[in-house]
Amino acid sequence: MKLHWSPRSPFVRKVLVFAHETGLADRLTLVRTVVAMSKPNLELLRDNPLGKIPTLVTDEVGVLYESVVICEYLDSLHGGPKLFPSSGPQRWRALRWHALGDGMLDTLILWHNERPKPPARQTPEWLASFALKTGTSLDALEREADELARVPIGIGHVALGCALGYLDFRFPDLRWRDARPRAAAWFGDFARRPSMQATLPVEG
Repeated sequence: MKLHWSPRSPFVRKVLVFAHETGLADRLTLVRTVVAMSKPNLELLRDNPLGKIPTLVTDEVGVLYESVVICEYLDSLHGGPKLFPSSGPQRWRALRWHALGDGMLDTLILWHNERPKPPARQTPEWLASFALKTGTSLDALEREADELARVPIGIGHVALGCALGYLDFRFPDLRWRDARPRAAAWFGDFARRPSMQATLPVEG
């Protein structure tokens, strides 16, 4: 399987963490793929009409895009415990945590793109909204961190772990841990997992 990959993308990292957790990382061939809003990658567009990463090219089912779709496909390929619970409250809890992690990433990426602009070109209302949504998301995670630590690792853990990793990577000045000790403790443990250590984001 070929994965269009970047060392900075948190959504690519989610796929890679998932692949490590399910024992499938060695089945992925990583293809360095540069994407930018202002300059579409023509090679990537041949595989993915959206021009986005991650994109997974397979022999079995063709091309898959969007990280959650790719992760669910990977979950179908291994014989161990599934990271997508099949049914019941456990499934909806995992998907809700996944939605929280992905939603945080959507907000953080927009915020990261807005912050470097010259002050005259920034939209203060956007910056305030990004900060507020990030704070309320972190507060929700703080309330649920003990439960996260008690249940088996699933797609929700992976999404939230990658969101907090991106927060550390792009927003070290926010000091999000100061008022959220339970979330900080959970992430401290999760970030030490081999899957997270093997996929640390880097510039380049």
